[in-house]
Amino acid sequence: MGKLNFYLEALDRNHRKPHENPTIGMLLCATKDEEVVEYALSRFLSPAMVAEYQTQMPNKKLLQAKLHEFYQILAPVEEEEAP
Repeated sequence: MGKLNFYLEALDRNHRKPHENPTIGMLLCATKDEEVVEYALSRFLSPAMVAEYQTQMPNKKLLQAKLHEFYQILAPVEEEEAP
């Protein structure tokens, strides 16, 4: 959680646009252990929620399509910022 919050803060400070909402993070775990989750999240002041546990990853082609879609949205922004 510490690393996740570090990266979220870095994104918000350095890359978030004024019209965008604060960045959210997603922590994916290989196994379900409610006790570990409870201890890991208990000291964080910002709201952290456990949405759901899934025993299988989403379809690989769906993930690839979503990543491609995401990068297509970002590509024009990155090109404009290049010197």
